[in-house]
Amino acid sequence: MGVTEVRDHSSSDCRKVSQVLSRIGDKWSVLVIMLIRDRSRRFSELKRDIGGISQRMLTLTLRNLERDGLVTRTVTPSIPPRVDYELTALGHSLAEPVQALGSWAFAHMAQIDAAQARYDAGAAGTRAGDP
Repeated sequence: MGVTEVRDHSSSDCRKVSQVLSRIGDKWSVLVIMLIRDRSRRFSELKRDIGGISQRMLTLTLRNLERDGLVTRTVTPSIPPRVDYELTALGHSLAEPVQALGSWAFAHMAQIDAAQARYDAGAAGTRAGDP
């Protein structure tokens, strides 16, 4: 039997980790990371390929990913200016676990749907411990 190492973490460390997980775990960041994991993309490509994202939300998402060191932004002087986004080495190191998590979700989608249906069917009744 393996032993899991338990570390004491300060509350400020935990808050920081929570902030990072919130950023990289939001739906737009995950989509951007997966779209640029293999090659750089222009802003307009990302906007077109991510259905439902506003220009403002895509801009904010890319800025935050850039601020966190996950994405680089390259401006090529032209008319109009060309702006490309690509993952940094740190971003590539994140793309692998994000891909694995997405693969896990797809592989278990039917089981999750079934569990939700069972839970929702039982939610009409009283659950033990609920107020």
